[in-house]
Amino acid sequence: MTDNENADGDRRVGRRSRVLKIAGLTLAGALVLGVATAGWAYWHLDNNIKSVDIDSALGANRPAKAVTTPTASASASAAPVPTGSVNILVLGSDSRSGKENQALGGGDSSGARSDTAMVVHIDAGRKKATIVSIPRDTLVTRPSCPLKSGGSTSVAYNAMFNSAYSVGGPVCAVKTVESITDVRMDHYIEIDFAGFAKLVNALGGVTVTTTEDIDDDDSHLHLKKGTHHLNGKQALALARTRHGIGDGSDLGRIGLQQMLVKALLTQISSHDLLTDPTKLYEVTDAITDSLTTDTGLDSLSELISLGQSLKGLSADAVKTITMPVVTAPSDPNRVIAKEPAASELWESLG
Repeated sequence: MTDNENADGDRRVGRRSRVLKIAGLTLAGALVLGVATAGWAYWHLDNNIKSVDIDSALGANRPAKAVTTPTASASASAAPVPTGSVNILVLGSDSRSGKENQALGGGDSSGARSDTAMVVHIDAGRKKATIVSIPRDTLVTRPSCPLKSGGSTSVAYNAMFNSAYSVGGPVCAVKTVESITDVRMDHYIEIDFAGFAKLVNALGGVTVTTTEDIDDDDSHLHLKKGTHHLNGKQALALARTRHGIGDGSDLGRIGLQQMLVKALLTQISSHDLLTDPTKLYEVTDAITDSLTTDTGLDSLSELISLGQSLKGLSADAVKTITMPVVTAPSDPNRVIAKEPAASELWESLG
């Protein structure tokens, strides 16, 4: 072999070595970037969540907590997945300030209101659930609630149910629900107008079927009877509609909200989010960005654990009902719990 041939071979080997080194550095850089991006995404989603320490605020004078028995997970190193029954108070709120909420009709932080209140009861085994809506126009005895600034609110008789959130935030909302149901709320979840609209959009919209025309100038929703695929803004308008359907009361709106919940569950189950990281991130970001929870659900890992425990729960296994009510004797525009039906319902969920 000549000296020139040896030189050419050395140059080829040198080029291959440099190419392999560059490829290796590129791959290493991509892996580091991927890990960093994943870490940032987790940190971002985790820090999106806002929380309230409801357990500390309310103390021990509450309904008894159900015993939750964990089941072994598929992986020996993974945390066990809870399977016991659980009750979650879910509020839809217009309490947040900001351009997005204001554009969607939300109030500012000084005019906090809970537009939607649902007690979500998940049966032991986590394969069946009951969602009970509490009409915001229900007259209740609002208990004394602790305030963040110190002191407490006074007991109020014949108070509107949704006034609890207005005067004492999530803590008073939970305490009021527990006082009228005698059922322990294990968790609290609150989502605002913008968050709900973002979630619907992230899922690609929701499909609902209305049984009558809806013509509501207040919510800016105008729909003919039939099946519609709604975007986030339209779905929010449907959730807020009351004057354009039925007798114009809150009970008509609750029926629409329950229909939306089932539609959302159906839409979520139609997506295999675990195989679509981009969609999973978009949906998770939409949820966590506008979420307030109790401290037991204020991390991404805790929310993921709850979600994993519900993987066997289908939309068809979710029952939606409204707390039994009758017209209040003191005000035809308000309602009160219908007894003994209401107490029997809450007892069945205890």
